[in-house]
Amino acid sequence: MPKARKHKRKTPITAVGPSDRPSQPSGSSSRPQATRTVIRRFHVLIKRQTQLRQQVTHAKNQDVSAAKAELDAIEREIGALGGLETYQRMSAIGQDNDRGGGSEKIFINWLRDLKIPKAMKEKAIKLRLLEVGALKPDNYASCSSWIEVMPIDLHSRHPAILEQDFLLMDPVEHGQSWDLISLSLVLNFVPEAKDRGRMLRLAHAMLRPEGLLFVALPLPCIMNSRYLTPEHFQGLMAAVGFEQVYSRWRAGGKMAYWLFRKALPRASSTHEDSLPYVKKIVFRQGNRNNFVVLL
Repeated sequence: MPKARKHKRKTPITAVGPSDRPSQPSGSSSRPQATRTVIRRFHVLIKRQTQLRQQVTHAKNQDVSAAKAELDAIEREIGALGGLETYQRMSAIGQDNDRGGGSEKIFINWLRDLKIPKAMKEKAIKLRLLEVGALKPDNYASCSSWIEVMPIDLHSRHPAILEQDFLLMDPVEHGQSWDLISLSLVLNFVPEAKDRGRMLRLAHAMLRPEGLLFVALPLPCIMNSRYLTPEHFQGLMAAVGFEQVYSRWRAGGKMAYWLFRKALPRASSTHEDSLPYVKKIVFRQGNRNNFVVLL
């Protein structure tokens, strides 16, 4: 009679030692819900931190002790969460293959739909891609035969990622330098609404004619905001000078994706085109978020 087979118990992930995975702040984990919760909290804290720093810096003969006290409390909480390194690590976890991979997969598939890889290989040239907010240096390794990537981030986690603030890049020096720009989960991390608009204008200036811009945002930014809807966002992008090529999201999903093409200047384009996007317009009431992009 054959012996009964013994099934080896798998080691639970909670039993993995500290040498096997990065350290985590108390109360956090790599579970999807916990990761999203920490990332959202970072967004709230950093946005408020920026507001308070500006308030303290520009205050004239005003008592800013309350603002400084709140700022100190926010900086302590950011430190308790693990600092920016923890935010970046958790964002990178969200790009792991067991979570479906990063948003670059969607970008690459759209480029394939446009027959771009075949055209580049026939011409024996590569497209230049600026990947803003890169957490990994090899997101586009599978496209190395037709894409040349420059990954940048505010706080680089890898020697191959250039530490660079996109908003500080010179639009003259880098004007029309890139065929592709990726802003994946970048706009929503910019604290100020007008800096988000400035980021889009800068991307437009830095793209070559008919260059492509990939944008990825958490779905609530457009579906649950008081000040932004999909239609309003598309109009804003048109005012900047982009035409939509593809978009993708689903009801109940977590993310929204767009591919825009840099359009040729319109002869009838005037300052009036930007006016609906320079101030907040309330589209929804109730328990909504305040995400908005302003030009």
